[in-house]
Amino acid sequence: MGLFDSLVSTAMNQLGAGHPMLGAAANLLMQHQGGLAGLVQSLENQGLGDVVASWVGTGQNLPISADQLQTALGSDKIAAIAQSLNLSHGDALHQLTQALPQLVDQLTPGGHIDTGAIQQALSAFLQK
Repeated sequence: MGLFDSLVSTAMNQLGAGHPMLGAAANLLMQHQGGLAGLVQSLENQGLGDVVASWVGTGQNLPISADQLQTALGSDKIAAIAQSLNLSHGDALHQLTQALPQLVDQLTPGGHIDTGAIQQALSAFLQK
């Protein structure tokens, strides 16, 4: 089992096995301009630097509200995720507020972003 498989396995255990939002969150990271680092930058630009730093860091993850996440990502991205999972916009947003911090946390076990390794691992995960 590779590093990413181990990280995803841990995240899935925390989220619940087979949780479809995990795949949607991984896809969001892959499609976001700049990948994980770009998403972190977007959240920091929205005044959420402390929140996203807690996800990347090794301590407790701070929560993100649905409104904060929607403002940072935009309604179009949330709507696309909702449609792909056959969820309402609100349900998709709520689930993403739970899944995204855990996924980012699992992808940054050392408390920093290794962009090359993360992008490669996400690509391999999404091709499964």
